[in-house]
Amino acid sequence: MSETAAKASGAPAASGDANRWKALVFIALAQLMVVLDATIVNIALPSAQTDLGISDGNRQWVVTAYALAFGGLLLFGGRIADLWGRKNAFVVGLIGFAGASALGGAATNEAMMFGARALQGVFGALLAPAALSLLAVMFTDAKERAKAFGIYGAIAGGGGAVGFILGGVLTEYMDWRWTFFVNIPFAIVAALGAYFVIREPEGGRNRNPLDIPGVLLSTLGLVALVYGFTRAESDGWGDSVTVGMFVASAVLLIAFVVTEARVKAPLLPLRVITDRNRGGIYLSLGIAIIAMFGTFLFLTYYLQIVKGYTPIKTGFAFMPMIVGMMVGSTQIGTRLMTRLPARLLMGPGFLVAAVGMLLMTQLEIGSSYASTILPAMLLLGLGMGTAFMPAMSLATLGVEPRDAGVASAMVNTSQQVGGAIGTALLNTIAASATTSYIKDHIGSATSKSQQQLVALEGQVHGYTNAIWFAVGMLVLAAAIVVTLVNAGRPDTTTVAGSGEGAEEELAVPVVAH
Repeated sequence: MSETAAKASGAPAASGDANRWKALVFIALAQLMVVLDATIVNIALPSAQTDLGISDGNRQWVVTAYALAFGGLLLFGGRIADLWGRKNAFVVGLIGFAGASALGGAATNEAMMFGARALQGVFGALLAPAALSLLAVMFTDAKERAKAFGIYGAIAGGGGAVGFILGGVLTEYMDWRWTFFVNIPFAIVAALGAYFVIREPEGGRNRNPLDIPGVLLSTLGLVALVYGFTRAESDGWGDSVTVGMFVASAVLLIAFVVTEARVKAPLLPLRVITDRNRGGIYLSLGIAIIAMFGTFLFLTYYLQIVKGYTPIKTGFAFMPMIVGMMVGSTQIGTRLMTRLPARLLMGPGFLVAAVGMLLMTQLEIGSSYASTILPAMLLLGLGMGTAFMPAMSLATLGVEPRDAGVASAMVNTSQQVGGAIGTALLNTIAASATTSYIKDHIGSATSKSQQQLVALEGQVHGYTNAIWFAVGMLVLAAAIVVTLVNAGRPDTTTVAGSGEGAEEELAVPVVAH
């Protein structure tokens, strides 16, 4: 442990922290597995659907069951990590995730598949907040923290794109079942490593009894919200169930906030989100993820349907974005995070990503990969990587040790809910733009080939319309960061105090006393 961190905790270096870099390897591996799982299944879905006889109407449940369980239970998972100990929650989450993956790979019918995906979501909701909060309590020196969160941020952002490549390779050369089985070695290695390497700092647990009303209200409210958006995508915004879900979600989440303000030991202490820095980060991250997830989807369709790429070629087409994320997160973000306030990294980061999106609004049927998609992906990756990194670090900076799990869960919740909203919202915008384009232009198409061309043009027109909306979301995310996030450089920002001794007080809020 470095001198600064030792001073910060007001104690000699904890022996467990000597393993913090080894621990980072296993935490990063677990995070990669969870993020991979969000996209790897998308590419395997057509083959799995045929094998298991899943109808087109029910197909979305392979993705939705995971998103609902994961998004709905994250706050609960974060609080369990605070209560049980983050290491315990992390190891149990990994073992459960491996078991659920084995069940999904062995599925013989749609019910078994949907159940396995929901179980993956449940254990993912236990594992993800525990992983992030372990980082928050193990890395206390500002420069080390910047490096650790840089690596974590790069994986959190780039892992989804890696999922496209791995999904393509496994589906094309082996079998869709391997997109599930591949999680098992990841989980076993990460669980064993975590069990033997991680030593959690003492005194960081939250011994308060569990807030059952808070658990029920937040879980049901988030599930209703995510389900409302997935219904909107398939059945339209005016559908009575869709509207009912949104109303129920609003009522439940308002009741949740009221409850949390009154109970003695809340599931989500309002102090975690009312801090303007953390609140600004959760909000801007959620909005940026809306833009990003929708775009992943359109680019996949564009490359496969319009350009005729194979699943593997599509996966590799996402490589520039992964490279951009890695550079933005581990080079730009890490080097500048201890020198600049977070908003001066996050705001410009989101704007650079918006410029990348802006390039994608120029897509046409004949657009060349090298001149349009490649630079767009590089800019998107660079911008998001640079913004993600301080966001991940600042989201847990300044929270009391007993709230580290639930603060980490809020980061994951804003990403999950943002992802669900992004996919549904941008898909709906694209679909209606495509429909109206085809209606306007189909009359002039006389031959069958002309009609097919109009249909393709309509699809691309739909994608670009939705991508314009995504550009706006990224600009909004940048505006929120610049307005709300007012923390200085992470090595001088502290809740405990300011002024001359501030640098040495850095870790006080996040390290166990």
